[in-house]
Amino acid sequence: MAYQDVSKSGMNYVTLDQIIANFKASQDTDDYAANASDVALRNFALRGIREFGFDVSSRIKSLKLSINSSNNTVALPEDYVDLRKIGVVDEKGVVRSFGQNKNLNYSRKTSGTSTSDSAEGPIPTEANLTNNLVDDKTATSDVNLEDDYDLFIFQNYLYQGGLGRLYGVGGGRTPGQYRINLDQNRIEIDTDSDFTEIVIEYVADEARSTNPVINVYAEEALQAYIYYRICERKSSVPMGEKQRARQEYYNERRKANARLKHFNKEEALRTIRKNFKLAPKY
Repeated sequence: MAYQDVSKSGMNYVTLDQIIANFKASQDTDDYAANASDVALRNFALRGIREFGFDVSSRIKSLKLSINSSNNTVALPEDYVDLRKIGVVDEKGVVRSFGQNKNLNYSRKTSGTSTSDSAEGPIPTEANLTNNLVDDKTATSDVNLEDDYDLFIFQNYLYQGGLGRLYGVGGGRTPGQYRINLDQNRIEIDTDSDFTEIVIEYVADEARSTNPVINVYAEEALQAYIYYRICERKSSVPMGEKQRARQEYYNERRKANARLKHFNKEEALRTIRKNFKLAPKY
C-alpha cells in the first residue's frame, strides 16, 4: 500500500479513504463487520480520527490570519479546538507570543428595541430572538485610571516582617495581548497594537478537514476502533467477541501511543527507577 505524504515534516499519513479501503479488504465474508455500510465505516473512522487527535496525537496547525481593522478581532478557524500559541512574526522569522488578557473589553450591546408582548395566543418566535447585538468597546465610566499606579503593584509576599511589593503585570514584555471569545468564535486583540496579521498555532479537529488523515503509526489502532464500534452496536455479536474487540482496540491504542511518543529503552529505565524510588521501603 502506498501511503500519501501530506505533512510538511515528512511524516507519513494515511487518508480516510485508504483506511476504509484497507479495513474492507481485511474482512472476510463471515466476519461480524463484513456487511457494514460505507456510511457507517466512514462515520466510525471520523469519530476515531477525532478521538485519536484529542487523546493520542494532536494535530497542530499554523495559520497566518488577518486582523479585522474595524473591531480588532480575528475569526477562529472552523476546525479550531484549543490554542497553543498566538503572536506576530518578527524580521528574523521568530514568533513573538502575545500575552493573554481576560479583561479586554469587547462586550456587546443591543441596538433598537423589540416587542414581545402578545395579548392573545403564543408569543411570536421573532420577538424572542436576540440577533440585534453590535460590538461596543467604549468605556463604562469616566474615571481616568492611567495615574493609578496601585493597579500595577502586587502585594503578594512577606519579606522580613513586611509586605513585599512587585511591580509590573507579570509574564514579561509582550508585543500585544489577546482574549479568546468562544461565544463569538473569535480572537480579540488589544486596540493599542497596530498589527495587521497574526500567527496562531492551534489544535485542529482533523475530522472536520476536507481530507482527514491519521499517522501511519495509528492506522492499526483506528481499524481496531472501527471493528470494536461496529461489534458494539450489533446485538447479534456475542459478548465475548465484543470484549475481545474492545481489548484489542486498547492494546493497539497503547502501541500507537508508544510509537508516537518515541518511547525508548532509556525512558523505560528512567520510569522503572522513578517507580523504585517512590515505592515504600520496608
